[in-house]
Amino acid sequence: MTDHKLRITWVKSGIGYSRRQKDTIRALGLRRLGAAVEQADTPVIRGMISKISHLVRVEEIGQVTTGNTPAPSGQIGE
Repeated sequence: MTDHKLRITWVKSGIGYSRRQKDTIRALGLRRLGAAVEQADTPVIRGMISKISHLVRVEEIGQVTTGNTPAPSGQIGE
């Protein structure tokens, strides 16, 4: 399984576009204009994005961290 994620932001209204495109926006987890969600970078999600690429902005987040990463040496407490 991939550790990469995509941040998808809804930037343009679905008014005037087909019901299928509006349903795709909802299926991605976007509820309001300007909302952003993080989804796994899979072929299914990429296909959904390609169908509504004119309505969303996509950023690759990269590796998902767990929060247990150590602080860089020489930065804290010196």
